[in-house]
This record gives sequence, C-alpha cells and structure tokens, in this order.
Amino acid sequence: MSTLLIRNAALLATMDDEHNRISDGGLFAENGVIMQVGPTPELPSTADTIIDAHNRIVIPGLVNTHHHLYQTLTRAVPAAQNANLFNWLKTLYPIWAGLTPEAVYVSAKIGLAEMMLSGCTTSSDHLYVFPNGSRLDDEIQAATELGVRFHASRGSMSLGESKGGLPPDSCVEEEDAILQDCRRVIEDFNEAERYGMVRVVVAPCSPFSVTPDLMRESAALARSYGVRLHTHLAETLDEEAFCLEQFGRRPAEYAEDLDWVGEDVWHAHAVHVNTQEIGLFAQTGTGACHCPSSNMRLASGIAPIKEYLAAGVKVSLGVDGSASNDSGHLLNEARIAMLLQRVSGDPAGLDTEQALRIATRGGAQNLGRDDIGCLAPGMAADIAAYRLDTIDFAGALHDPFAALTFCGPVKADFVVVNGKIRIQEGQFIDLDLPPLIQRHNEIAKALVNGERL
Repeated sequence: MSTLLIRNAALLATMDDEHNRISDGGLFAENGVIMQVGPTPELPSTADTIIDAHNRIVIPGLVNTHHHLYQTLTRAVPAAQNANLFNWLKTLYPIWAGLTPEAVYVSAKIGLAEMMLSGCTTSSDHLYVFPNGSRLDDEIQAATELGVRFHASRGSMSLGESKGGLPPDSCVEEEDAILQDCRRVIEDFNEAERYGMVRVVVAPCSPFSVTPDLMRESAALARSYGVRLHTHLAETLDEEAFCLEQFGRRPAEYAEDLDWVGEDVWHAHAVHVNTQEIGLFAQTGTGACHCPSSNMRLASGIAPIKEYLAAGVKVSLGVDGSASNDSGHLLNEARIAMLLQRVSGDPAGLDTEQALRIATRGGAQNLGRDDIGCLAPGMAADIAAYRLDTIDFAGALHDPFAALTFCGPVKADFVVVNGKIRIQEGQFIDLDLPPLIQRHNEIAKALVNGERL
C-alpha cells in the first residue's frame, strides 16, 4: 500500500457539493484514492509521500474534454492565422496528411505535458486523421508514459471532397475499416472500471466529414460497448448553413435524428443553438464542451454558457486543438470562459466558482466519471496546486480562490495523478522536456514544409 499526505495548504478548495474550502487544509490518500480531507491537524501525520503545500492553493486536477493533440505541430501556420474554420481546415488538412506514428506520439506527449503543467490531470483527445500508419495507440502510449488520465477519442472522417465533404480524399477512411478499428481500440484499451486511467470514446469528426450512416452506426457501436460518444457540433454559422442545405436540419436537430443526444454524448463547441436546442440538451442529458479561445481565434462566436447552466445542461471546458488556440492551458480557458460570459453587459455572467466548477466537476460529468473532479473521500487522488507567493497573485491573497481565474494564468507548482506526483516545483519528475521539444520542432518544421518525416 502506498500513501500520500498533503498538508498545510493555505487553502484547499474541494469543489464538492457543499463548496467546502479549507484553510490550512490537506488530504490523505491510499493507493491513489482519497481517504480523508480536512484541516491539517485532523489528518494523519505520516505517509510514504508527504507534500508540504504551505503558501499554495490546492484544487482538484482540471479536466479537459476536447483537444486535438497532433495540432501542436501546426501552431501559428501563417496561411491559417486569419481564417475562419472552413478555410482554416482546408489550409491544414493537406499538411496533416503527412502525419506519421512518431508525429502523433511526439505531439501527444508535448500537448499532454503542456496540459499537465497548467494543472490538468485528465484529458480527452479527438484524433480523426490516421495517415501513414498512424493509430490511436500512438497517443495512448504517450499518455500512459506521462501518467495522465486519458480519454482517447477514436475520430473518423469518411466523406471526402469527391463525395461532397470538406476534407480531401487523402484524409478519409473507409467506413467498415473505421468501425472495425473502433471495436479494436475499445477492446484493447478501454478501462471501464472506476479509477481507470484510459478510456476510449467513439467520435466521428463532424456532420460535414462523415455520412449519416456512419454517425448512426458509430452511436450503436459505442452503446453496445458502454462507451461514450463525442463529435463537433454547431461550431460555426457555415456549419449551420451546410447542415440546412445538405440535410434540411439545423446541426442540433440533425444530431437528434442520428441518435446523437443522450447522457452518453457530449458535443464540442455547441455555439450556435437556439432556446429549443438548449432545452433538448437539458432534457436528454447531452453535454456541451466550451472551447472559448478557439472560438475567438476562428471568429466562430460565443457559446451560450449562462443559458446552458441555467437550463441544467452539463458544461465542460476544452482547449481545443493547438492550431486553433494555440495553447494548451486549461486554467486559462476557465478564465477566458468567465470573461466572455460578461462581455454582453452582465458583470456577473459567470463567476469564478462556476468557471472552476465546469473545469473540474463539469469535465467529470461529460466524461461520465464519478471518481474525479472534486477532493473528497472515495475520489481519485488527482490534484493540482499553485503557488500563491508569486508576482502573479501579489495583492490578491484576500481571495486566493478567485485569484486563480481573475489573475493571469499560471503554471501548477505540483500535480498529482492517481496518487502519484507527476510535477513537483513546476517540473516533471521523470520527463526530460528539452529533447522532446527539439524533436517536436523538427517534426513540425518538416511537416509544414511538406518534407518527408
């Protein structure tokens, strides 16, 4: 049995149902599971591993529910810097066609490491291009080596340009092969048990890159295995026009037609929805993942997060791909989400409690997990802590909890996943980042220049 003790935290924010925040707080965990949370004097005094969290705020590890890790290789590509979503995709699809298994692995490791440094302990990823022998396995390997909790979404595209879709034919797959590989990765990797480190998600890319048949068959396959469903939906007005022209339905209506609503479904973006569609999400338990920075970057719009929350819709956060953000800092997404809901004129449109709740509890809900997202007995020991004695928080210590979102984004001081320290004093304990970054940059340069990797 391995034990972990965190003590002396300036503030421990549990994010539990009672909104408990504990001064001089801490927790005790055994074998990756929290046994006790409370004031330091009430906790055991010894453990195999002890972390002194003096001058730190401790929170549950952040939960990211939408990413495209391979896109860390195509950040800030000049031709795509000022494009909307469809033109951005058309620019980058031919570049992504050059991906290799090594490129997927290295980019996933870089992207996940960046997420962890922001305090993220669980991340989903949506991989939907598989050229040159690339597989979902490549990024699962990267996540396993980093020790991060990972929801690997087996994406797909089957509707190429020759069939009226957006992606080039070189980036799409045959539908039978897609479904067969979905079955393979679920059977090989999905850890359905509580505290599972790897879960698999079935995730056709979008309504404009797959056929209705594949959407329906993917949903049926996922439900036969008891895994979750994820796709892009209602991200842009161009998508809305495409769906109306091709299917005679708005994106959310089309999703309902395809059996893509329900407790086991969460949609990325969900920006352009009306009151009836918000009601549909609430009534069916369908979740929405808010990606504020990406939506701003591509001029896609602002998702109606206040309205979602008021209606009881499950809302989580995502950094989205690192070619449309171009960052992987989930705490910053919480900050941007909070600020964006205020620009319409309501200074209390989203408060710091709500912003951090959707970054933790909301993420757990959309991923279908009851074992992460808060610090309480029986929950996974997934923890992030931030130093308060830094210039970033100077003058804000009267409310350190609010400072996490009101002040500029900071990196985590320590990160624990499954009871194991992964980051300490802002550094990975067992990852040599410089050579990984160098190789990542070499691959990115060759990829963007069209050179053989």
